[in-house]
Amino acid sequence: MFKYGIDKLSVTKVMAIADGSLVAVLTDEAKIKVNACRKKVEIMAGSTKAVYGINTGFGPLCDVQISSDETSKLQENLLITHAVGVGDPIDKKLSKMMMITKVHALCQGFSGIRLEVIERILFFIENELLPVVPEQGSVGASGDLAPLSHLFLPLLGEGEFWKNDEIVSAKEILAEHNLQVVKLQAKEGLALINGTQFIVSHAINGLHKMKYLLDLADLAGAMSIEGYKGSASPFKKELHTIRPYKGTLKVAKRMRMLFKGSENIMSHEDCERVQDPYSMRCIPQVHGASRNAYYHLKELTEIEMNSVTDNPIVLSDTVAISGGNFHAQPLAMALDYGALASSELGNISDRRSFLLLEGKYGLPRLLTASGGLNSGYMIPQYTTAALVTENKSLCFPPSADSIPTSLGQEDHVSMGSISGRKFNQILGNLEKILAIELMYAAQAIEFRRPHTLSDIVEENFSIIRKKVDKLEEDRILKDDINAMIQLVIDRRFRVK
Repeated sequence: MFKYGIDKLSVTKVMAIADGSLVAVLTDEAKIKVNACRKKVEIMAGSTKAVYGINTGFGPLCDVQISSDETSKLQENLLITHAVGVGDPIDKKLSKMMMITKVHALCQGFSGIRLEVIERILFFIENELLPVVPEQGSVGASGDLAPLSHLFLPLLGEGEFWKNDEIVSAKEILAEHNLQVVKLQAKEGLALINGTQFIVSHAINGLHKMKYLLDLADLAGAMSIEGYKGSASPFKKELHTIRPYKGTLKVAKRMRMLFKGSENIMSHEDCERVQDPYSMRCIPQVHGASRNAYYHLKELTEIEMNSVTDNPIVLSDTVAISGGNFHAQPLAMALDYGALASSELGNISDRRSFLLLEGKYGLPRLLTASGGLNSGYMIPQYTTAALVTENKSLCFPPSADSIPTSLGQEDHVSMGSISGRKFNQILGNLEKILAIELMYAAQAIEFRRPHTLSDIVEENFSIIRKKVDKLEEDRILKDDINAMIQLVIDRRFRVK
């Protein structure tokens, strides 16, 4: 059981809450924190002293004081006017993760929102009432204003929900569940839409995917080396302890595990070849560097998901600090790093696929024994080349850019939402690139029989062969490629 506002979230826990395998609850301890902070806001809202976002306008209108009679309208207008997102809707699971991480932030007792608003969001989460959120429109400061506005418009009876795969009006769904609209009060609109939950949810989703793909890249590399009759020497422990990057050590250890007991590797230990090309020999260094980026992004993401990122932050009956906890630069830069790291996994994978086609060391050219009439596996590498170049083009860091907004009040923004979206787009392409390398590697291994491989590699070879037969003569490869991609997406490979 996870306790909102009390326990610490992690990537694994957010994914588990989202898929229903971990129950998350609102405890009395969290309720006390929320109610205590709300009382502080009510004191400030009744004061004649201007407090940003509580009794003033927003952004460049922060110098306009709002009467207590207009407070509710001010907060509702905030959501309505900021819901200006465009583009396709984000995946439903991302909408759910946004609500989960927002509830956790609100329950820490610094946002000043009423308990009943949090409870309504929890009702949405627990009953799979997932708002429709457009993917474009956030500049990553003041947090994710547009996406979060769309996420919480349904509280007001506005906006839209998903109903299965259909988009329906919030009014219709609220009526089905006999729910009244929520009338927002002082500070609540601001607490809902100031924050980085769109960005952090993209980071969580990407990290969950990247962790598996890092392991899968090691497997693909090992299978390619087996097919190429490459050397296992570059993975010896002694080599890497004298340059002990965490990611490198991890990958080298995994490669040794993937080669353990391989008859094929042992069969050519004393051959005359001096060294393999970099894309095989330098797997620990390259894959390891990508793992280091993963570790860094995971560390920062887990700090962010357990932080308070709205504005102002309520500290006492008289103090509400208008700061910049909503600014997503810490995550934006790390997401750009993660995007580069993921792109590089695809880059080196494509090079290994290319090597398997060259016809060296006992492999036939294009991995077909009857070349000429048959093109064999010539063309799928065109696809990996295209995907690799697409990923390279996506590596420009949005966090290096900033366009002033809000009449210059918000004069430096993170663009972290774009970083998060591109990170996930690159990972989607990486799934396809690794799928094709694994298909190539399995074909190459066919030419190394009757030598056997490690138990784990043999198991994965069998997984491939249950979906994709050995290529004897030319056939339509699209079905094979799609089957391989689905194996990757469904996490069918044993990577540990």
